[in-house]
Parts: sequence; structure tokens; C-alpha cells
Amino acid sequence: MAANTNTLSLRSVLEKDKLNGLNFLDWFRNLRIVLKQERKLYVIEKSLPDEPHANASRADKDAHEKHLNDMLDVGCLMLATMNPKLQKQHEDMVAYGMIEHLKELYQGQARQERFDISKALFQCKLAE
Repeated sequence: MAANTNTLSLRSVLEKDKLNGLNFLDWFRNLRIVLKQERKLYVIEKSLPDEPHANASRADKDAHEKHLNDMLDVGCLMLATMNPKLQKQHEDMVAYGMIEHLKELYQGQARQERFDISKALFQCKLAE
């Protein structure tokens, strides 16, 4: 029961500050924290492997099914913590595809913001 409470309290961090594009780095960091705690981080780090062959071991089939189920859970969590515009844009994607697309959209923007902040900071130090 305690594990459930911890999961809910960590998920509330994501629900409190929905992804709007401008807060991608913070949202992504919080998403990784929640997924790490839930042991589902692999879903956004690796694409879904091919479906096992009919003669594959039970363990392989179970692992694939677990990945499918976790992928669905993570995708729903991600969509629930986005603003409506981003939800509509990503509702037909799986979790791995969503995160890759969001990185393309926003990580470059965040990198530029960090550069601009660092540049301003260095200019201040040089002026002293």
C-alpha cells in the first residue's frame, strides 16, 4: 500500500505542471523521475522490440507483453500531463515516439536558452 502512495505523490509532480512546450526540460526531468520510480523508464529509452516468434519462449512473450502494457501506461501518463494542443498532436503516438518527437521540437530550444543564459552570465563577469 505504501508503494501506491509514493507512486501517486510522484505522479502529482507531473500533473501539477503540465507540459506546454516552454517547460520541456523540467517536465522531461520529472517524467524520468516518475518512470524510474515505477520501473518503466525503459519505455521512453528503447523502442518496442519486434513481436516474438510463435515458437519463442514464454519468458520472451511475457517480456514483450509487459513492454506493450508499460508503453500504454506511460503513453497515457504523458498525454495526461500535456496541454490540450500537445495532446492532440501526440494522441496517436506511442510513448517512445512521443518523447523522440518532443525532443526534436523542444530540446534545441532549451539548448539555445541555456546558451543565452550562459552568455549573459559570462558577459556580466567580464564587465566586473
